[in-house]
Amino acid sequence: MDSTVFSEVGHQTTAVSSSSTPSKFSVEAIPRSRVYTKVAEQLQVRIVNKLKPGDMLPPERELMWRFGVSRSSIRDAIRSLEAVGLLEPRQGVGTIVRQLSADAVVNPVASVLLQRRKAIHELLDVRMIIEPPLAWRAALHASAEQIAEMEAILTRQEEKVQRGEIATEEDSNFHYTIALAADNSVMLKLVHVLMDLLREARERSMQVGGRQRKSLTGHRRILAALKQHDPAAAEAAMRQHLLEIEKIVLQKL
Repeated sequence: MDSTVFSEVGHQTTAVSSSSTPSKFSVEAIPRSRVYTKVAEQLQVRIVNKLKPGDMLPPERELMWRFGVSRSSIRDAIRSLEAVGLLEPRQGVGTIVRQLSADAVVNPVASVLLQRRKAIHELLDVRMIIEPPLAWRAALHASAEQIAEMEAILTRQEEKVQRGEIATEEDSNFHYTIALAADNSVMLKLVHVLMDLLREARERSMQVGGRQRKSLTGHRRILAALKQHDPAAAEAAMRQHLLEIEKIVLQKL
């Protein structure tokens, strides 16, 4: 039976007909820089939510076109889903959806969560390597204008906290200004990238009770050391602040 398949995202083309592909099976095109794991993630979502045991997966050539990736990426994605029990190759037939078990659904999800937690932990570890020494340098190099800017940022942060608003922007700007005061353009870019990569996790952690007040208190300790131009105290205050926040961020994951 012929049916129109795939409501394609990212392709300016007409629908394709296939005799074996369910019309409910649609995907998003994958950028070429992404790896086979992204293909596997999309396939897994549609297998779990849209397909039923015994349904056929579309042919490799069609999946290649729909995802915009190579044959090897499609094959690696399918093999990874076979390994966790979502798909089964049938000689002379193709790849079919298996009867789902609890392990087949939960294990891949658990794996994704663990990978995400590990990545965030590593990013926080990079902050611990970079930012305490930056606070040390900032204590030596910060100008009166930069100190005043940090004070203004913390004033805005406190006002938001008192109103019950999320102060992610002020939190980021405070750390960014410290990096600016450290007078190292490469480190400044690194801090900017780190803050951007951690934005979602930090926004989630900001919703934990007491997190914003703890962050503000940590910032005040750091600023006090910077005002005294005490590099050792600034470094110690930054390290303590990052340790406190890391614990909250990881608990929220």
